[in-house]
Amino acid sequence: MSSERFGDLDRPPLSRAALTRSLVVDGSVWREIRVVEETGSTNADVAQAAADGASPGLVIVAESQVAGRGRLDRAWETPPRAGLTFSALLRPDVPGATWGWLPLMAGVAVVEGVRRASDLIVSLKWPNDVLTSDGRKVGGILSERVAAPGGPYAVIGIGLNVTTRPAELAVPTATSLAIAGADAPDRSTVLKAVLRSLAAQFNAWQGSQGDAAKSGLADEYRASLDTLGRHIQVLLPEGRTLDGEALDIDGEGRLVVQTEGGLVQVAAGDVVHVR
Repeated sequence: MSSERFGDLDRPPLSRAALTRSLVVDGSVWREIRVVEETGSTNADVAQAAADGASPGLVIVAESQVAGRGRLDRAWETPPRAGLTFSALLRPDVPGATWGWLPLMAGVAVVEGVRRASDLIVSLKWPNDVLTSDGRKVGGILSERVAAPGGPYAVIGIGLNVTTRPAELAVPTATSLAIAGADAPDRSTVLKAVLRSLAAQFNAWQGSQGDAAKSGLADEYRASLDTLGRHIQVLLPEGRTLDGEALDIDGEGRLVVQTEGGLVQVAAGDVVHVR
């Protein structure tokens, strides 16, 4: 996309009223949409709202996020109105051992939502980095379990670069939907598509008591995942590096890696696709 084309990109504000009319409807998971001009972290805002007694179904969207966190405590900041940074509050009524599927579910929702809203094909790098066809990162997910008066909640945070220009990207390995070729991507359209997909996935998964295979989530995640079959390196939380081939996703959403020493199930880590 040329620099002239970027100069033409419009960045209108999100409309809370319009989002509410579209998303807060009978039978929907979503009960309240808040749009804020700027915040440090939408995940922190939603977690605080839960502690203050907010009900499940709350979504907070920020026009600009200045102190957001990605996985492994990496910064996720967005220029005003260039991307989508939002967090959703959910209370899964499923066994606690199945909660590991929540960030993977959010990844599937982003892939589906982006495809529906922009016709752009994106994929996932385990566990939940969103990649364009050239392997650059266009989005990510951070899921957290938080305590609240009514019991534990899940906070699902999603960041997605929409009309971010090349000069606004924090790292050269990042990209945006506009850079990747989406024709005049509209943030409101993308947001609604992602949230509708997330709600449908959540209802099916919860209806199957957290069984990702039964709900179809496991197969959809595998189909969206660009990691399987690749030679990978995994930086584990304790600092050790794992080397091998990504074989599958197990019943708890863990990555199954074939190493020289045998099969290893990885619950958390930073994956590098080795070319």
